[in-house]
Amino acid sequence: MRDSRSLYGPRRALLATALAAGLLSSPIAFAQGATGSWPSKPIRVVVNFPPGGAADQLARAVGQPLSEALGQPVVVENRGGANGNIGGEVVAKSAPDGYTLLMSSGGMVSVNPHLYAKMPFDPAKDLVPVAAAARVAVYLMAKPSLPPANVKEFIQYVKANPGKLSFGSPGNGSSPHLAAEMMKSQAGLFAVHVPYRGAAPALQDLLAGQIDFYFDPGIGLQHAKTGRLKLLAVGSMKRSPLFPDVPTLHEVGLKNFDADTVFGFYAPAGTPPEIVNRLNTEINKVLRTKPIQDRIVAMGGEALPISPAEFGAKAMEDSKRFGAIIKERKIAAD
Repeated sequence: MRDSRSLYGPRRALLATALAAGLLSSPIAFAQGATGSWPSKPIRVVVNFPPGGAADQLARAVGQPLSEALGQPVVVENRGGANGNIGGEVVAKSAPDGYTLLMSSGGMVSVNPHLYAKMPFDPAKDLVPVAAAARVAVYLMAKPSLPPANVKEFIQYVKANPGKLSFGSPGNGSSPHLAAEMMKSQAGLFAVHVPYRGAAPALQDLLAGQIDFYFDPGIGLQHAKTGRLKLLAVGSMKRSPLFPDVPTLHEVGLKNFDADTVFGFYAPAGTPPEIVNRLNTEINKVLRTKPIQDRIVAMGGEALPISPAEFGAKAMEDSKRFGAIIKERKIAAD
């Protein structure tokens, strides 16, 4: 009869090997392993709007210094459509390993659930907030040939010509669209909405005179400076440092008018907290640098380095605010 003690060593080694294999295949161990070596390959940032818009500009502005901080390329990929839902779904259904992020306007998280009877994913459950990038205001702009010289005259002009003027937006339910609906509601205006697939094409048609006015998310400010567009008002609670003489809509009588939205980075639900926190830390460092702050200000925004929890709370607050105007104006998705 063999001594059982002679089998103890091999059995213990076998058991240890089996346990190690099981542990390494567990989600917890995988997350710990991924966190320890992360990042070891390029990081993809999906922008859920077309090139040229505010989300795209912010992703590229932050992407380069973030790449330098992490020691890996940050590759921006535009996946526009369905008011941000297409790009959002791509990220929501990606592996939660920190290698796929979403750069989105706050609208996809705060607005789309109010617009769509059914979405292919649940932003609140399938995505986690990583880092805000900027608070983005919208600017009421008109084509230069439009007669009004200021925003008070503009409101009176639109009111005197119901249905004769048209305005563009990046799409139904986008923050510029909601800003226009808020203005129409408070001022009692009627104008025709022309939705586009992104902010850039809407801006191009305004420059070409194909539409009469537009709430711009900052990408058209250079044209306001050169006189190619007429900047009438800011759709925020405070004036822009770039245009200190341009009033807010709140100042001219549309009380508590606030169409600001927060753009930022999200990750698939289940992404290890250590990776989320590392990303938040590095992105916030980038946002505190003067070159990036200046670039965001030039876009008409304000850098917003806050925690993931604060970012998530802001999205919930905006959801209530924008949800109310969507319900009132009976706005639906395309």
